[in-house]
Amino acid sequence: MKILGVDSSGLVASVAVVEDDNLLAEYTLNYKKTHSQTLLPMLDEITRMTELDLESVDAIAVAAGPGSFTGLRIGAATVKGLGLALDKPVIPVPTVDGLAYRLWGASANICPLMDARRKQTYTGLYRFEEGEFVVEHPQCAVAIEEIIDIVNRAGSPVVFLGDGVPVFKEDIARLCTVPYNFAPAHMNKQSAAAVAGLGLLYMKEGKAVSAAEFRPDYLRLSQAERERLEKEQKESQ
Repeated sequence: MKILGVDSSGLVASVAVVEDDNLLAEYTLNYKKTHSQTLLPMLDEITRMTELDLESVDAIAVAAGPGSFTGLRIGAATVKGLGLALDKPVIPVPTVDGLAYRLWGASANICPLMDARRKQTYTGLYRFEEGEFVVEHPQCAVAIEEIIDIVNRAGSPVVFLGDGVPVFKEDIARLCTVPYNFAPAHMNKQSAAAVAGLGLLYMKEGKAVSAAEFRPDYLRLSQAERERLEKEQKESQ
């Protein structure tokens, strides 16, 4: 089975093709460009270099959120367009799940941290048990104190990764009571290969949807929507 993976949920833009247990290609960029400038050229480069016929892809896996609202919308539009044009299903992969899957086989618990602004993080808690990917605490948007409390109550060593690590490093040092570590540079950000690999598992579990049905999962309201609600609440008082 051949899966095209796309991740534009954060600062990283990433496109990959996975066929069964083989990573055929991955193009990942973590630089100062918008995903609208990078995703399609990256996909074009991968298809050209691997002589890939997109019609041969069985499904498209995408980091479905949470994450950057703009990045998620760009990724969703790209994937929906491809899915509709190619008549291929879409596999929505929770962004935090995809990040955790980067550390396949880790003996410690895995806690991705994405900077969600407003002193919150998109996060969750995961582990691998005899090769199986286990969701200990599903992805959520919470204060750093709340996820560290969950980590501490789990009582096991943990490894942190994601763009939220530099933001919350001091909080981790102050609050974390279990042994912890940080993933290295080549494993600590989003990867379309991980999204495609996990997408392959999720497709076998029947979690694919049609391109027309696919919607990103933002987990919380956008800043503009929050500000509108706050304004309406103030006006009603």
